[in-house]
Amino acid sequence: MAASRKLPIVAIVGRANVGKSSLFNAILERREAIVAREAGTTRDSISAKADFRGQQFWIVDTAGMKDPEDDFEESIQDQIFQASSSADVIVVVTEAGTAISEEDRQVATLALKTKKPVILVVNKVDRTSHDSIYDYAKLGIKDILATSVTQGSGIYDLLEHISASIARVPAKKEDERVKIALLGRPNVGKSSLFNSMLNKQQALVAARAGTTRDINRAIIRYRNQEMELLDTAGIRRSGKIERGVEHFSVLRALSAIEEADICLLLVDATEPNVAQDQRIAGMIKDAGKGLVLVLSKWDAISDQAEESFNFDALIKSVSKDYEFVAWAPLMVTSSISGQNVTKLFDLILKIKTAREITVPTHELNNWLVRAVREHPPAGLKNHMPKLNYMVQETDNPIPAFKIFGSQTRFIHWSYRRYLENKLRDNFGYFGNPIQIWFIDKHATKKDKAKGEKD
Repeated sequence: MAASRKLPIVAIVGRANVGKSSLFNAILERREAIVAREAGTTRDSISAKADFRGQQFWIVDTAGMKDPEDDFEESIQDQIFQASSSADVIVVVTEAGTAISEEDRQVATLALKTKKPVILVVNKVDRTSHDSIYDYAKLGIKDILATSVTQGSGIYDLLEHISASIARVPAKKEDERVKIALLGRPNVGKSSLFNSMLNKQQALVAARAGTTRDINRAIIRYRNQEMELLDTAGIRRSGKIERGVEHFSVLRALSAIEEADICLLLVDATEPNVAQDQRIAGMIKDAGKGLVLVLSKWDAISDQAEESFNFDALIKSVSKDYEFVAWAPLMVTSSISGQNVTKLFDLILKIKTAREITVPTHELNNWLVRAVREHPPAGLKNHMPKLNYMVQETDNPIPAFKIFGSQTRFIHWSYRRYLENKLRDNFGYFGNPIQIWFIDKHATKKDKAKGEKD
């Protein structure tokens, strides 16, 4: 099995109110985080995929570092520790025209200790002299850049430095071991399932939410296939951080998703319709990973009177909530009784096998002709898309296809979904997302000609 291609993770860290969220939005060229003048507005890490010159990476905005006056602020401070340990590149943000604070020193020291590429961004330079940014060299970070998000300056230079830093990240050694990440909200039963799958106690299990702080790992063998289980701490909903309960950054779960080949998303059977669960499923889909929806804590409702509980209605409701990942199988489990736990391994192997399916190019193009004949792509007046041929990316661990044609930019998203469904019906890809790129062959020729001219 080809190892998963892990997208690099770039974490933006720094004390409160230096412009991290504004910088995050400027990189994405759209608003993804709450931006306000009040210090400490951003309370949760926010992540999104970014693309620069074809280099994709995850960008993560973390909460500001503040004195741990209470458990809440301590959890925010802990986010920066998690960001530093999980990220591949760290962007430390300070504010121009202000004296270096003890918090700035703490963040810089922590970032440098990771031995990972670190970039220092001195933001809000529109308020002071540009040369003043070199005063921040005292923090010990070599790469120093000046930005002004309000004026839009320095963002391109920062992206160039991020891209160059990503190129310096050593490639991780690939192996044939299948990596399985257990994901979900706190106290949904991940550690219990982790232990049940191992058939021995390897993770701390408690009734209190948020027990698991780090990623617990274990290697097992099933039907001659080596598997590594990754048990993550829960991803807590925004605004649901309680005093005395550890806040787990979404960044570490994102890191586990990127590392994994297949993800088990646990959905609490007693509380199945939660937007945060669907958000996690979306993260898994965007990362191109195999997915199993695991309806956990089945024992908590299975003893209810038959007349007060409708199993088929529950399954139908959950399936509707996850229509956007309709390709993901749904499995009911109980870690206490062990119900269907072994079947999870069989599902994992089935998804692994489907993930490795390769289709000869001539079969793909015969299929494309039939699919287009059955349902031609719609377009606009004088802009009718035409699909000529397709190829599979055989070096991609995700089932991925490129379809070449003309006027492809006018293809509606619903037609992409149509082709994806037809691909599944014809070739399989059980439990896996499918990536399809439409490429205008005329644009390709222009780019090639331009390249030869240059």
